[in-house]
Amino acid sequence: MTETSARQDWIDGISVMLPLIPGVLPFGMIAGVAASEAGLDAWAGIGQSMIVFAGASQIAALQLIADAAPALVVILTGLVINLRFAMYGASLAPHFERRSVWMRALIAHLMTDQSYALSVTRFNMRPEMSKAARLRFYMGNASLMWVVWAAATAAGYFLGNSIPPDWSMDFFVPLSFIALLVPSIRETPMAAAALTGGVVVALAWTLPFNMGLFAAAVCGVAAGYLADRHFSQHRKEPN
Repeated sequence: MTETSARQDWIDGISVMLPLIPGVLPFGMIAGVAASEAGLDAWAGIGQSMIVFAGASQIAALQLIADAAPALVVILTGLVINLRFAMYGASLAPHFERRSVWMRALIAHLMTDQSYALSVTRFNMRPEMSKAARLRFYMGNASLMWVVWAAATAAGYFLGNSIPPDWSMDFFVPLSFIALLVPSIRETPMAAAALTGGVVVALAWTLPFNMGLFAAAVCGVAAGYLADRHFSQHRKEPN
């Protein structure tokens, strides 16, 4: 392997993430605004994006803090929303086996919906990639997302009050997730989880402390699990 080919793996990872950045910028700025409204100072408001780096659950937790929600509600909401990363980690584990504990921890910390989807898609399309090349590709796209998220959070924290309300930046958040989610729905359990979560959050959005989001996450995961079990049993049954 040459130095040029190794560098190209990083460049490839960065380049596939670039088209998704415009959708992430307003999302990160919303996180910065939420941190400011929750009463966090600049160090905590921006630092939590660099340390927590959790997107939807981060914003939900900040909104709950601003609403003076009980600590248990804040913690459970964050945990439930982030349950999907346990599944992401199980899916990516075979590609990064035999790495050190610290490297696996870094991979887990940098994982986002975008980095997972882009990496798994590339790995499936190019099974000939070496494990080292896969790691460089992943780190390229994941580290770019981390930098952009932190910068966008800082911008939102300091500039949030100067953004006209009629810009409706929060509209970009569901759009960025829809653009990432829809192409990845290829199996019935995934469709069941997405549909159930969407219906529940639409029906329960008026619940206090963002509990509608909590309920949608739980119901979506449950629907996907039950659908997967149902179809797995049918596949095992003899004809």
